[in-house]
Amino acid sequence: MTGAAGQGVEHVGLPKMEAKSKPGCCNSVKKPGPVSMDHVLLALRETKEERELRIRSLFNFFDAANVGFLDYTQIEKGLSALQIPAEYKYANDLLKVCDANRDGRVDYLEFKRYMDDKELELYKIFQAIDVEHSGCILPEELWDALVKSGIQIDDEELARFVEHVDKDNNGIITFEEWRDFLLLYPHEATIENIYHHWERVCLVDIGEHVVIPQGISKHVHRSNYFIAGGIAGAASRTATAPLDRLKVVLQVQTTRASILPAVKKIWKEDGILGFFRGNGLNVMKVAPESAIKFYAYEMLKNIIGESMGDTKEDIGASGRLIAGGVAGAVAQTAIYPMDLVKTRLQTCASEGGRAPKLGKLTKDIWVQEGPRAFYKGLVPSLLGIIPYAGIDLAVYESLKDFSRTYILQESGTCLSASCVSGLLLFFSSPYFSSTWKFLPDFLLKTAF
Repeated sequence: MTGAAGQGVEHVGLPKMEAKSKPGCCNSVKKPGPVSMDHVLLALRETKEERELRIRSLFNFFDAANVGFLDYTQIEKGLSALQIPAEYKYANDLLKVCDANRDGRVDYLEFKRYMDDKELELYKIFQAIDVEHSGCILPEELWDALVKSGIQIDDEELARFVEHVDKDNNGIITFEEWRDFLLLYPHEATIENIYHHWERVCLVDIGEHVVIPQGISKHVHRSNYFIAGGIAGAASRTATAPLDRLKVVLQVQTTRASILPAVKKIWKEDGILGFFRGNGLNVMKVAPESAIKFYAYEMLKNIIGESMGDTKEDIGASGRLIAGGVAGAVAQTAIYPMDLVKTRLQTCASEGGRAPKLGKLTKDIWVQEGPRAFYKGLVPSLLGIIPYAGIDLAVYESLKDFSRTYILQESGTCLSASCVSGLLLFFSSPYFSSTWKFLPDFLLKTAF
């Protein structure tokens, strides 16, 4: 480490193994097969015995009282000696992630298990950033990874980032340096989380103890949530527009409704474009709806996490359920007038083979029924959307976390999670008649 944090490490005498590689050299690992501890050892040029001694020395550093276990107080003191402020709650988070049996103490085996899992995790993301597989991370590779994660960073900040991690000041980041920088970081090592961690440590280095909220960085523009949600919603609704039109036509039938006659009727009256009637308004509606829901969901997760004393990643299924339900209600209320006009547009009879004009239809509702008419049916709609949106987002994120941990590596995780959560919502929804088109729409939206 550099700066105050690095001085703190040297001051307390944190055990440091002798470097196994020459300065300026990268150790490219070409060992075939799935990532294992052998890959980590090869990248560090370290034997199992040397690694065991390093981990034991680190454990003893925290166990200054030599009691044979670590508790919250010992971990907090150790992190404080490394210049990590208590308000970041890393001590509590590190205790939680290490304490496998939940007894409030971390013995050496639990500590070593954490070290094994963390070093494997750090090696995997190191390899993902090191696209040239040179055994080190170049500044341009780090910049590419940050940009792909939606983080805007200028050349000066990038140089500070590299300088902070690059202990030998040779302009590149070896895996040993990468490991040392993130080894005690208790959260998932995603690019976004790593950047937040660097922001915090960098502020410590320059003497500013300012807490930056998890999840939203000053360099991850909040508008990204609106843009991503809007594009995902627009694409998914356009792809499923024929099903949406067919669903609405079937819902307003007063006689026995069948799919095939309804399809023939739409085709006869309006042709192929009839299946997309109202889609322009649907896209206008669903883009802000998805964007508002995604944005509100992230904000509410932060608020719930802060109230519980955790990060937004640790709020649990109940916290996600509440955040998702409230976010869905907020989004539905914001766009409900457009939803009502869209439904009226899709159910109006064609006049001479032409769909009614949107402007005239909206004006007629305003003049003949009054402005309150745009919110007809809002309450039952909210009663449906709150559990729907809550289950939607909570199940999706929970299954994504589960699949990352136990099933999948990297690719396929999001699509598989959306498949399962989509199926659960599809078959459990009390509004089955309006959800039979939901699964393809949900898969398209969450795959973006």
